Amino acid sequence: MKAAIIILSDPKNGGEDALGRMFNGLAAAYDFKQRGTDVSIYFQGAGTRWPGVISQADHPVHALFKAVENEIAGVSCGCADVFGSREDAVKSGFDLITDNSVPGTSGLPSLGKLVADGFTVFTF
Repeated sequence: MKAAIIILSDPKNGGEDALGRMFNGLAAAYDFKQRGTDVSIYFQGAGTRWPGVISQADHPVHALFKAVENEIAGVSCGCADVFGSREDAVKSGFDLITDNSVPGTSGLPSLGKLVADGFTVFTF
């Protein structure tokens, strides 16, 4: 099995629910990683704001983030543009993903490609 974790929750407006969704997404990635399952994490939609937040050492989820950091595939380029998080994503060292050339955008991750490559997609 291969797992793709898609983080969509918004740290800016989502409050505890958004934090819980992002935390559980990273916790699922950690679980898959510990089991030796191929796992990739994607930040998409308003979730592209998370890398700039959880990369800060004083964030309560920072330790979990560091434990799965090498499993992060990247940040949706088009979503980062729309949600104003492109600079933070780049500054945090993440790849901007443009596999899916959606008209009017700079590109997003391709869920179709992930599924075709055998990934099960989980959204948080």
